Amino acid sequence: MSTTAVAKSTFDFLANLKEHNNREWFNDNKDRYQRERAKVVGLAEQLITEVNKFDVLEPMTGKKSLFRIYRDIRFSKDKTPYKAHFSGQLKRATALRRGGYYFRIAPQGDTMIAGGFFAPNSADLKRIRQEIAADPDSLRTIISAPEFVKTFGALKGDQLKTAPRGFSKTDPAIDLLRYKQYLLIREFSDEEAMAGDFLAKAAQAYQHMLPLFEYMSSILTTDENGAPLEGLY
Repeated sequence: MSTTAVAKSTFDFLANLKEHNNREWFNDNKDRYQRERAKVVGLAEQLITEVNKFDVLEPMTGKKSLFRIYRDIRFSKDKTPYKAHFSGQLKRATALRRGGYYFRIAPQGDTMIAGGFFAPNSADLKRIRQEIAADPDSLRTIISAPEFVKTFGALKGDQLKTAPRGFSKTDPAIDLLRYKQYLLIREFSDEEAMAGDFLAKAAQAYQHMLPLFEYMSSILTTDENGAPLEGLY
């Protein structure tokens, strides 16, 4: 199945699921769920094709890229069994390409194309901060570029309230050093998501993530002296 936009019926299904988030309703509407999921799989297939024109992804299908709609409620106060959205990820190929692509399809303006570094481990985060402290202008140039600002507005992600350990709160780059995540988010209204140019705009948003991905990849595949890390090449 090939598609370039989100179907209105997909939004309608997800809105109904949010209103009737229980197993009985879902089982009664299982055929409907499967039809709408197939449409999202088709859209994901198209995204994979488009992204592979400017990046290299791990081999995957649209079906494999999607996350399960079933929620893990074991440790959650929210016991509703289903997510009221479709979502998935596209993985960049090999350890030399860092960063990941994410998408979420949901009504009421909750559709997004996103990417970045959601949960960097402590070693990676320390290495990134070392590089930012030594040369903040490289990252500032990326996140102030016109196409970046137009697409994402600003760099997003959770931040510390104070300086990270080992760094001064008076560091000129403290605003960048506080980040614990480095996220890029492009949100779409329902009308934008259902428009015929949605696929093109989604792919363009992914492409505008590349400068940050390449910057981070160069940091995370080398040591503080710029020497390649063993085992990655």
